[in-house]
Amino acid sequence: MATIRSFIRREPVLLIAALAAAVSCFFVPPDARYLSYIDFRTLALLYCLMTVVAGLRQAGLFAHLAHMLCRRVSTLRAMSALLVALCFFSAMLITNDVALLTFVPFAVVVLGMADQRDALIRVVVLQTVAANLGSMLTPVGNPQNLYLYSYYDLSLGDFVRFTFPVWALSFALIALACLSVPASRLELFLGEEPGVEKKGLLLHGALFAVCLLVVLRVIGWPVMLLAVIAVLLVFDRRLLVRADFMLLLTFVAFFIFSGNLARQESVDRLLRGLLAGREYAVSLAASQVISNVPAALLLSGFTQNAHALLLGVNIGGLGTPIASLASLISMKLYAHSEHAHPGRFLAEFSFFNILLLILLSVLSVFLLR
Repeated sequence: MATIRSFIRREPVLLIAALAAAVSCFFVPPDARYLSYIDFRTLALLYCLMTVVAGLRQAGLFAHLAHMLCRRVSTLRAMSALLVALCFFSAMLITNDVALLTFVPFAVVVLGMADQRDALIRVVVLQTVAANLGSMLTPVGNPQNLYLYSYYDLSLGDFVRFTFPVWALSFALIALACLSVPASRLELFLGEEPGVEKKGLLLHGALFAVCLLVVLRVIGWPVMLLAVIAVLLVFDRRLLVRADFMLLLTFVAFFIFSGNLARQESVDRLLRGLLAGREYAVSLAASQVISNVPAALLLSGFTQNAHALLLGVNIGGLGTPIASLASLISMKLYAHSEHAHPGRFLAEFSFFNILLLILLSVLSVFLLR
């Protein structure tokens, strides 16, 4: 029972998605069309990116980068800005979840060593916002982007054209927020710079390039999947099981649920009517309740307005703690740090998230006209 309760706490979205899919199967009995619901390209890309990025992390690339950069700052404000910028820019390539898993623990250690725990709450909050907003620029930045990029068959140019204005304003606003951290002198000794395992870096760097070729539609996803599996079977088979399989199963469950909804004419008409002209507002609101990845999966089948939906689920990652599952990662990491103050963290988290959500929504209204 303890194991079951632990699983429910860890994977509530998966359980809800699986229940919704199971209920929908009673209204649309399983048949051959179920296979057409599932976007295998998105699933293959997600799986390969997760395993390859885990390999790059294992090779020490991100720890080495963070250590090298942090040695070059001398004030608390500069250190904070650097820790936030690492999340903002790295999330574009390694996803918001991985950016937070990598650099929030680093921030906890660095600010703890410098005896600057009072600044830790603001830094982790800004890291969380930075990862969620920085990841919006590219298709590989987060799961919802990867799915929508594939579902709507967008070109890379169109995708970046949709997201760049909000991404650029996000960077400016986050940079201004970093000025709220004091510019006091920072005394810090980080120790010896961690090395990088060159063989692993080259191997996983090459596989990451293969994944990008699929994103750019230069090669097909089956070629990528076979290449990644074959190479890792030879060189590092443990990485094959390092992917977040619960996230992949969540995608499958939502594919089935949304596919079955679309086959119910009354539901299809209702959702299309609800979304018509309100794609941004509806997707942003839905993200606050069920998080932005499920919102993208659920709503995409009922609108062709890719631009509004893309902005809605990305900006919708701001707001409540569950709006983006990546936010829950950073909250959990902070809560396990020494002398944590969860109440203060939630207050600052809510302030910055709501403020940025309002400001970015104003820009989005003009972009979507």
